[in-house]
Formats: sequence, structure tokens, C-alpha cells
Amino acid sequence: MATPTNFASPSSMSETPNVSVIIVSYNTRELLRECLESLSGEGAEIIVIDNASSDGSAPMVAECFPQVKLIANPENRGFGAACNQGLQVARGRYALILNADIRAEPGALRRLVEFMDAHPEAAACGGQLRYPDGRIQPSCARELSLWWVFCEQSLLAKLFPRTRLFGGYWRTYWDFSSTIETEQVMGACLMLRRRSTDRKVRAAGFPLFDESYFLYCEDTDLCYRIRQAGGKIYYVHDAVFVHHLGASGEPQRAEMVIYYNRGKERYFRKFHGAWRAWVCRLLNKLGALLRMLIGVAGTLFTLGRSGRAKKYASTFWKVLRET
Repeated sequence: MATPTNFASPSSMSETPNVSVIIVSYNTRELLRECLESLSGEGAEIIVIDNASSDGSAPMVAECFPQVKLIANPENRGFGAACNQGLQVARGRYALILNADIRAEPGALRRLVEFMDAHPEAAACGGQLRYPDGRIQPSCARELSLWWVFCEQSLLAKLFPRTRLFGGYWRTYWDFSSTIETEQVMGACLMLRRRSTDRKVRAAGFPLFDESYFLYCEDTDLCYRIRQAGGKIYYVHDAVFVHHLGASGEPQRAEMVIYYNRGKERYFRKFHGAWRAWVCRLLNKLGALLRMLIGVAGTLFTLGRSGRAKKYASTFWKVLRET
């Protein structure tokens, strides 16, 4: 493997920052610029790991944000592996995993740090994510189960999001207006306690991500391990971040869905056995088939004039084949 390029931050190495912000970048240059600008003046150590972007993201960081520690990978190592690179060099008491397509609202970082300081039992926490138009984005979830996979793939979660029965995984029946303990928070905005006093947490591999997940579900895996080791995870409602969801993956939607489906299957195989992984894969395929048929029906109904319907059908035909 080629050696990544490291650009050391010129900030003083003698001071221990409260938080190290770890940002994995892949072809989101302008959103990354906005993300870094939103973190200026926060007093945080900022580490960017660029996964071989082709849009000039790494040179932009080096030129415009010389105080940022930049690790430029010669190939795309995946999200979890890149996060681990950042965690290995981070010096802060806490580490905040933050997507490159997120903008921190004023005071958001400080509120997460204050929450962790006030709750020593917390091993991890996440903030409130919002879409750019102000709508709240579900950002904390229950433990992943086959029931929730079924609700997702059958579209019941989308059809009945306000019900606990079908919308319970992402808590879409709720208004996200209070701080709660939760089973998991999104890896798009995940603060970790760097040095836990709980030996079991350290023995479980906390806080390193499992690099066998290339993209998606590595956060679900990590949150599960944290809880199995006795750590608590919280959603902090008044730490607000704006998230341009899926910005780096939108042009390759089929590939993103395939990674997501494979991540779920890997999670079940790792923690719950081969037969649950097989059921998960079956549900993923049935979900892809359902969506492909919806796309085909839309194409036929519009006599082929709907390019969107044709693209939808093509996307999920690929997902069905490769999941």
C-alpha cells in the first residue's frame, strides 16, 4: 500500500485540545470548505483524511486551511479505515467523527463537549442533524434488527413513518426535541470519549472502527460494541449540525445502496449468526426487486417518457444483482 501524505498542523503540540474533529473527505471540496469554515474559532484540533478525491479537495485544504492536519490517501480506503487513521493521530480528550458535508451551527461543538464533561458515563454522543432547508433529519436509531430491515425494504417505514411499529428504527414518529439515551447515533456526527475508564470498553476495541466495512454500518457496529461493553450513547438535541445527506455518493446511488446492504448483512453475520445474515440478504434483495418493479411500472405508465423512472429501475436492477 502506498504511503499517505501527511501535512502536520502548525498549532502547538504541547496543548491537549478538548476535541479532535476527524473529517473523512471524498470529492466534496466545496462542502468540505464550508464544513471547515464552520469549525473555525472553536479551538478544536481538526484532522482531514482525504480518500483520493479527484476534485482537488486535498490541495484546497492544504492551501486554504494550513492549520488543519491533512492525511491524503493515495487510494480510497473506505470510511472506517480513514476514521481510524484520524483517531490514531488525534490528541483531543474527545474525538468527533464528522462528515465532510456537514456544517456545524454556532455552539454545537461546545454543547457536545459540555454534555460529555457533565455525563462521565457517556462513551459516545451525537448531535441533532438538519437538512439545509431546516427540516430535522433522523440521527439516532434503535438497535438494528431483522424487523427494522423488513420495515425498510418493504417500504412500510416510508409509508407509515409516524408509527412506532414501522417507523421505530429511526424514531421518525418523534420530534427529536429532547436529549435521550439511544442505541446508536449516526457516524456522520459521532463524538467518542478517547480514554474510557471502563476496561471492558477498551478490550472490545473501542473506539476503533471495524475496517471490514467499506462504507455504511461501521457506525452501527461500533455503537453496538460500545453498548455491549457497558458504555452509554446519547442523542444531544441542542447541538445542531446541518447535513447535506449523501453528497459524496449521490452520483453513484446504486453503489451506495449496495454498500449499505452489504454492511447490514456483515453486521448480522458478525453479531447474530449466519442465518440472520442470510435473512437480511434475502430482505435486501426483495427490497431491491420491489423498487425495481416500481421503476418499471413508472416507465410503462409514462410510456417511457420518464427518465427518472427508468433510472430508478436501472439502479435497483443493479442493486438486485449485486447485493
